Amino acid sequence: MKIYFAGAIRGGREDAQLYENIITYLKDKGQVLTEHVGSKNLNRKGEISRKDEEIYDRDIKWLKSSDIVVAEVTTPSLGVGYELGIAEKLNIPVLCLYRSDEGNRLSAMISGNASFICREYTVLIEAQKWIDDFTQSFT
Repeated sequence: MKIYFAGAIRGGREDAQLYENIITYLKDKGQVLTEHVGSKNLNRKGEISRKDEEIYDRDIKWLKSSDIVVAEVTTPSLGVGYELGIAEKLNIPVLCLYRSDEGNRLSAMISGNASFICREYTVLIEAQKWIDDFTQSFT
């Protein structure tokens, strides 16, 4: 199974370690196409060794080839929102994970979209449970 993981890059890297932990867990479920999202070497500037057009083309190719999308949506990100919209149009199943304990509310454009499965969690083990529940129907 090909998995597209989405998480904030230029929107903020405060959750990079969490992304890495989720990606490590997802690798037991299939091939994670976007492992770089969890890299601690990546900062808010993103991938500075590539042109924006190259990143866009590569990520769209990965998204189109993915079987599922798992997104950590606690940190608002224009890029992640865009990726979720593309996934919806391509009928790719999407799991959105978020932490409300950060004092934020999930955007109604995400939580109100019946095409997405949105699950709240507070600790990694809860996110892993939601990932297990989500991926079981695709294996």
